[in-house]
Amino acid sequence: MAAFPWHSRNRNYKAEFASCRLEAVPLEFGDYHPLKPITVTESKTKKVSRKGSTSSTSSSSSSSVVDPLSSVLDGTDPLSMFAASADPAPLAAAMDNSRKKRDRDDYSTVGSDFEPWASKRGEILARYTTTEKLSINLFMGSEKGKAGTATSAMSEKVRTRLEELDDFEEGSQKELLNLTQQDYVNRIEELNQSLKDAWASDQKVKALKIVIQCSKLLSDTSVIQFYPSKFVLITDILDTFGKLVYERIFSMCVDNRSVLPDHFSPENVNDTAKETCLNWFFKIASIRELIPRFYVEASILKCNKFLSKTGISECLPRLTCMVRGIGDPLVSVYARAYLCRVGMEVAPHLKESLNKNFFDFLLTFKQIHGDTVQNQLVLQGVELPSYLPLYSPAMDWVFQCVSYRAPEALLTEMMERCKKLGNNALLLNSVMSAFRAEFIATRSMDFIGMIKECDESGFPKHLLFRSLGLNLALADPPESDRLQILNEAWKVITKLKNPQDYINCAEVWVEYTCKHFTKREVNTVLADVIKHMTPDRAFEDSYPQLQSIIKKVIAHFHDFSVLFSVEKFLPFLDMFQKESVRVEVCKCIMEVFIKHQQEPTKDPVILNALLHVCKTMHDSVNALTLEDEKRMLAYLINGFIKMVSFGRDFEQQLSFYVETRSMFCNLEPVLVQLIHSVNRLAMETRKVMKGNHSRKTAAFVRACVAYCFITIPSLVGIFTRLNLYLHSGQVALANQCLSQADAFFKAAISLVPEVPKMINIDGKMRPSESFLLEFLCNFFSTLLIVPDHPEHGVLFLVRELLNVIQDYAWEENSDEKIRIYTCVLHLLSAMSQETYLYHVDKVDSNDSLYGGDAKFLAENNKLCETVMTQILEHLKTLAKDEALKRQSSLGLSFFNSILAHGDLRNNRLNQLSVSLWHLAQRHGCVDTRTMVKTLEYIKKQSKQPDMGHLTELALRLPLQTRT
Repeated sequence: MAAFPWHSRNRNYKAEFASCRLEAVPLEFGDYHPLKPITVTESKTKKVSRKGSTSSTSSSSSSSVVDPLSSVLDGTDPLSMFAASADPAPLAAAMDNSRKKRDRDDYSTVGSDFEPWASKRGEILARYTTTEKLSINLFMGSEKGKAGTATSAMSEKVRTRLEELDDFEEGSQKELLNLTQQDYVNRIEELNQSLKDAWASDQKVKALKIVIQCSKLLSDTSVIQFYPSKFVLITDILDTFGKLVYERIFSMCVDNRSVLPDHFSPENVNDTAKETCLNWFFKIASIRELIPRFYVEASILKCNKFLSKTGISECLPRLTCMVRGIGDPLVSVYARAYLCRVGMEVAPHLKESLNKNFFDFLLTFKQIHGDTVQNQLVLQGVELPSYLPLYSPAMDWVFQCVSYRAPEALLTEMMERCKKLGNNALLLNSVMSAFRAEFIATRSMDFIGMIKECDESGFPKHLLFRSLGLNLALADPPESDRLQILNEAWKVITKLKNPQDYINCAEVWVEYTCKHFTKREVNTVLADVIKHMTPDRAFEDSYPQLQSIIKKVIAHFHDFSVLFSVEKFLPFLDMFQKESVRVEVCKCIMEVFIKHQQEPTKDPVILNALLHVCKTMHDSVNALTLEDEKRMLAYLINGFIKMVSFGRDFEQQLSFYVETRSMFCNLEPVLVQLIHSVNRLAMETRKVMKGNHSRKTAAFVRACVAYCFITIPSLVGIFTRLNLYLHSGQVALANQCLSQADAFFKAAISLVPEVPKMINIDGKMRPSESFLLEFLCNFFSTLLIVPDHPEHGVLFLVRELLNVIQDYAWEENSDEKIRIYTCVLHLLSAMSQETYLYHVDKVDSNDSLYGGDAKFLAENNKLCETVMTQILEHLKTLAKDEALKRQSSLGLSFFNSILAHGDLRNNRLNQLSVSLWHLAQRHGCVDTRTMVKTLEYIKKQSKQPDMGHLTELALRLPLQTRT
């Protein structure tokens, strides 16, 4: 194919900018403004039909602020039309019911400030464990009277079910012995599932048997340390049973005519549902043993709502009195806890029964220290300090229920009643655990006095101080008492010999110390913790508590110059010997620093400490580290690097970057951040030192450039390297470092052949050609202003890049290579202009160096012809059925490039453009609207000065018609 000569058209960039500038139109006050509300005039048409006449219309218009989208479908959407046609009375009734429901909810439910039982469940199961063997007594009744047995008469069915219950009461028992704790838990879960299966298969009596059987287990205290966890597991089954019964009766109230509302009255309940409900209560009343009868009835307490409005309020006092018949104080207090739990769920406003449970418990509190309990403990080999904490979950719950939104007078009375009891450490702990923190904090000194009077043998005082500390972390004591409170508490804490007891208590009081005192007191506390936890490497068993202490300290000391001046802070960090824990602590420190450090810093104390912290995070990276973890660590380290500034001491800043590069070489995002930081430093130096071109400044800039050039090859990402070579070359060019800029650009060109066909993007393999095209387009924009080297040929960088593009292994069915050649054509056209579109300050580009030299322009045009030949050859290869659409698209694109950059006064170029126009339309693959708009643009441009030749061109460009 003969080469087409290329002639670039001369561009007047200033005139083109002026022609593209939007015309300014003055707006008078009151005219339309896009931020003003839209005013729409609605026309309402009413059709009136009269007998013997045609229908007439009466129209009224009103101006109002209306959303323009609301005018669709004549201003009304289908849902609005449906709502408008509905009867408004039910809507009003529904709104009224909703309001009443909300009012009742406010009255009969607890708020979000009440800690639910579910949040305590996991903690109890984790805390109260045992290694002793457990046992379960299972009912093994006869097979008669199963739910599936068919009976002909109702009386026979009732008799059969009563016999089943008798069979359960008197049937044989099978005892499962020598169960481990996990076996026991698994068996209880199986029973829970059996309950659900029996209920689903309509075996209601069998379900009741399972619940009674499980409830009986709560009378067994043979392995007393496990009792709190057993209570949690069994009451889960009771909750399931209560929910099943309630939902069953509720479903019986639903028929085709009505649906029972959530908040209903007994009058809404039909007779069948009431009879079924009574039947359940009668069955439960026939249970002979007290404990299962109490628990099962309590589990369906909510069902009283179906029978009468006062059913729950009458049942709660009776159940409270039933608990008095339970002799074992541990079993008794957990029964009260369960009753308070269901009471808070169904009727939290009935405070009397809650209070009664509390005061009944106080009356029987002395039983805990009685002979019966003491003999039982001796029999099981359990010490009193181990026994008393078993009461805490139940007591804490009862106290929490009673104290919830209770008046100050009641709380004071409860505290006074507890004071009068001897050996009241257990009570005191529950009071501090359950009462409002504000109530405890204002009386801190009173509580400290009560703690001092407690007997150390029964309930350890450090646990009481821990409970007090938890309250003081939530509420502030009187300012005058704060130091005395800390001294009294720490006198007890520091004497603890057991490291676990010590750290559990110290962890709580660290927050109080940080909150109300200075770094001096915090340093003293940290020193004491180090003293207690270092011997025998006790810290290895207490990493969670030590982490908690660190988090509390850094949460209150946001000024890191103050934090790192705390003498014992860094020695405290040294106790984290386990790498995974140490890294987590370092991450916490860096997160707080990034969040709260407002100003850049050069404080050597902060820098040295945080460099150590960041180095610890970096050194944890290995071949098994997940990418998400690497990203997180890099983000934290980069956040630190960004906050370091030495002001105008640029050399010190560069030294810091050199040091950090050597420290964080395994995290590529950190190296990328450092390169960007050094480039910014070089540009900032140029800006500050403007007009002062000393050798020292030039040497420093070259040092920054060298830093980048050395660092980039160590990166893995191919496009990361390409873009950084380009960016760093641009920075070098802006600082008049021309040789260094050439080195960067040559490095980028030599790297292009290494670009793989597929690259990993967010874990997925993607074709790389589109990314390469984007990079090369940016590169071309830079090459426009890069001056030629005096020792190399004309446009040597462009030639080298073209060779690389020609030799690159492009995809077989890809057009990216031709799109790149089209961009090269744009570049070469811009390079042939007398004055370039943009320049770099104090850098002479080729327009200044060559000054429109004929030889330069000839070389430029020769390159253009070579590129054009490549484009046309490719278009020729697309003359196949499966590639015709690509040929049309590329042909039109090339036509537009010639139109924008070529001098169409040249006959051969003009003829080529006409041929490309016909090629684009030849097979009907191009969008007709695009062709029409292109032709309109040509006709518009022909009216511009010196563009009259486009008029003739437009006449030669027909539009293809489709039939």
